[in-house]
Amino acid sequence: MVRRTLQAIPLLLLISMILYLILNNAPGGALAPYLQNPHITPADIERLKHNLGMDKPLPYRYVVWLGHVLTGDLGYSTSNSEPVLQALLERLPATLELMGISTLVSVAVGVFAGIVSAVKQYSFTDYFITTLAFFGQSIPVFWFALMMQLLFAVHGIPLPFGYMIQLPSASIATNPDVFDLGDRISHLIMPVIVLSLLSLAVYSRFMRSSLLEVLNTDYMRTAAAKGLSFRAILFKHGLKNALIPVVTILALSLPGVVSGAIVTETIFAWPGMGRLFFNAIGQSDIALLMGYLVMVAFLVVFSNLLADVVYAWLDPRVKYD
Repeated sequence: MVRRTLQAIPLLLLISMILYLILNNAPGGALAPYLQNPHITPADIERLKHNLGMDKPLPYRYVVWLGHVLTGDLGYSTSNSEPVLQALLERLPATLELMGISTLVSVAVGVFAGIVSAVKQYSFTDYFITTLAFFGQSIPVFWFALMMQLLFAVHGIPLPFGYMIQLPSASIATNPDVFDLGDRISHLIMPVIVLSLLSLAVYSRFMRSSLLEVLNTDYMRTAAAKGLSFRAILFKHGLKNALIPVVTILALSLPGVVSGAIVTETIFAWPGMGRLFFNAIGQSDIALLMGYLVMVAFLVVFSNLLADVVYAWLDPRVKYD
């Protein structure tokens, strides 16, 4: 773990260099919103470049930015008119709520469906679950989200399809501290279904294929020869080993739990990290984009390290020499 952690430091530095190079060489750069304003003169642009330090060489600006980041200063968001760290922390609870619930639903239902599909191999249930898995993995997220809005919010059950709360509600509009659990759940139903379907399909397919491979191993047949019940063999001996590929998918999905779902949050107007990133792209908010992307890069590296640790716990035969 110490070695992998030390290896992650130069990796994160390299990622931040590449991100900084790409974003600062984008058309217009951080001054893109000002360049579209006809009332701003070239002299104003030059003055802004000097005030923001953009007239300095790119390597020098990167070192200055890195020094601020190491002290906890991610810069100032021009699109939100607040520090980047504050903008990220304000959107984080909404994303954790949506993505956390979606992940729990997809893992629980997907693993259960994969176990049932593997145990009842080549049955009608197996074909039904496999078909739904391919369907869930194939449909575009944006199309499914729009169809859910059309089906339920417009022509069917009147479910809300925007924001986190019912804004016209007098109690919430006058007192933001009021928490209406029923109202929050109703707003979560559609985005959770949309986000869960894709992940659920992935978890069920991996769980099915992994468990089928485990069921045919020698130690499973030995446990059956000893007279153990099928339930004990399945859950005590087989499930733990079959979960290793699922752990890989789950660990690699952890960055998404924090970074949010850009398409889904935008369509459902969910005030989370994904929608914040989408708005930052439209506003050419370089500081906010850098803060968001560096955070995601750190989470990806950390999740890979976490997956390695969980591997060794699930299967003691796994060694990292």
